[in-house]
Amino acid sequence: MEYIKKKILVYGRMIKFSHTIFALPFAMSAVVMAWENYLFSFSAFFWILTAMVGARSAAMGFNRIVDADIDLKNKRTAIREIPSGLLSKKESFAFVILSSLVFIVSAAMLSRLCLLLSFPALFFLLFYSYTKRFTKYCHLYLGFAISLAPVGAWIAITGTLSWSIVFLSLSLMTYIAGFDILYSCQDIDFDQKQGLFSLPSKIGLKKAMFISSLLHGCTIVFLLAMYATFGMHPVFLVFLSIIGALLVAEHKLVKPDDLQHINIAFFHMNSAISIFLFIGVVTQGIF
Repeated sequence: MEYIKKKILVYGRMIKFSHTIFALPFAMSAVVMAWENYLFSFSAFFWILTAMVGARSAAMGFNRIVDADIDLKNKRTAIREIPSGLLSKKESFAFVILSSLVFIVSAAMLSRLCLLLSFPALFFLLFYSYTKRFTKYCHLYLGFAISLAPVGAWIAITGTLSWSIVFLSLSLMTYIAGFDILYSCQDIDFDQKQGLFSLPSKIGLKKAMFISSLLHGCTIVFLLAMYATFGMHPVFLVFLSIIGALLVAEHKLVKPDDLQHINIAFFHMNSAISIFLFIGVVTQGIF
């Protein structure tokens, strides 16, 4: 029993389960918005949540397998579970297959349309792991792949698309891409030596951080568009102001000549941003 518990913790660390808090509130926001006009279903909620966990686990596990040899060469990532020997590639691959099946089965339980869409969605998520080998815009691709979550959740409940949800997904895409650029700044020297692609390694820290700030500006614009098209209560603007202030603070913390606060900006501030967004959407049901 103790062995199983330790293994579960190791797998959880491998996929950085705690980082689920970045995208999950966006997907759950789509769910809350959909239930403005559709009846609540515990079954749908359960399968959407399970699908989210399965898809993210598969994507993160696959990324760790694909990058294992590279991670071993990087002092920052050499302590990860596969390079350090805590997990084998065989164990990790089995985990990816299981997680993928969880995602596909969960999608099938939601609807036939969700089942059909689960295959291209899974492909987009897994393919991200190769993008840093050929394009400096890998951050945007990551944002796009993760931004499928709100759209998927909305389709699972409504069976349709909506401009409001498209804008929510675009806000998630630019939000993820923006802070992934900042996070990759700490590996600029390693990426250049290994011939890996990222905006910081190809255009420099200053320009990459400027693009990151532009992307986060787009995040606010897309959330404003969601607010307008969905006809949300003005109280949402209060939460949007807080999100904007946090994004500004994030860019004040991380500077080209000072990267020591990246982890604070990456985890703590981004977690707060996602949570404030979700609270802002939930308050719509009160007013």
